[in-house]
Amino acid sequence: MSDSGMTRREFLAAGAAGVGMLALGKAFAQGEPTGGKSTVVRVLRPEAFANWELPQQTVTDMVHTAVKRLAGEDDLRAAWLKFVGPDDVVGLKINCLFGPGASTHMEVVQAVIAGCRAVGVPPEHIIVWDRTTGDMTKTGYPVVREGEGVRFYGTDGFYEPNASVEGSFNGRLSQILTRTTTALINLPVLKTHGTSGITGALKNHYGSFHNPASHHDNYCDPFIADVNSLPVIREKTRLIVMDALLPIAEGGPAAKPAMTWPYGGILAATDPVAIDFLGLQILEARRQAIGLGPIGQQARHIATAAAKGVGTNDPARIDLIELS
Repeated sequence: MSDSGMTRREFLAAGAAGVGMLALGKAFAQGEPTGGKSTVVRVLRPEAFANWELPQQTVTDMVHTAVKRLAGEDDLRAAWLKFVGPDDVVGLKINCLFGPGASTHMEVVQAVIAGCRAVGVPPEHIIVWDRTTGDMTKTGYPVVREGEGVRFYGTDGFYEPNASVEGSFNGRLSQILTRTTTALINLPVLKTHGTSGITGALKNHYGSFHNPASHHDNYCDPFIADVNSLPVIREKTRLIVMDALLPIAEGGPAAKPAMTWPYGGILAATDPVAIDFLGLQILEARRQAIGLGPIGQQARHIATAAAKGVGTNDPARIDLIELS
């Protein structure tokens, strides 16, 4: 197994049974996979990040390459139209609680903004958001609440007055998610987590409700699966673009420079379980290469989410497309 991540053969051999889902096209609810499979596209260019730089043009090209292949379109506008349209108000859910070195990179965000703009989404109808504005500013994001241009701000306490309940989950959701936006693009950063084993697309929604500290028992299981089962999240999620440019193999979710490596990956999918399953295999491969033990059952929420019908963790039902 290479230290840059698993091979396709290793991926296909790694699985566990689950119920799959994939939904392409705007205004969809996640459901049964098209053709019986969920697609995950991985664009890998480690050589471009060997010096720890993040060239915007390279990142943009990687994101657009992944989205076009996921959509099955050669044209950029046609590809992004499969996920968002000019009448949408698009929320880009980032992850920046732990600041620089442990957050969704601005270069990935800018690439997704460019895709939304390519289909005519007005910049004022693109909202880059997370739990608090303070978390965003400490990571280097601007604050833009009004005027011209893309919006950048946090929920900052504006949660629904009443809790949403789904299985073990009981929390008040961000009004950015519930009221302001019509479409959601999930932009997680790939890293380990001391409790849930991995922070990915599923765990990224711990920044979408008011009381995440109350949902960390038992390795966050089944809490992560249950929050992702909420209809508003399933129905509004159009696309997931995972930032795996500089993942953290140990010590996350905080920044750990010694455990960060230039993997140089962008992953795109609509199935949060499938993309997290692949992300977990990437982390496990790196950990094995540097002599660390497996994450293993600490990331049990992925299997739970599959069992609850949020997505699939069965390699036989995941179509992994690898590009460079």
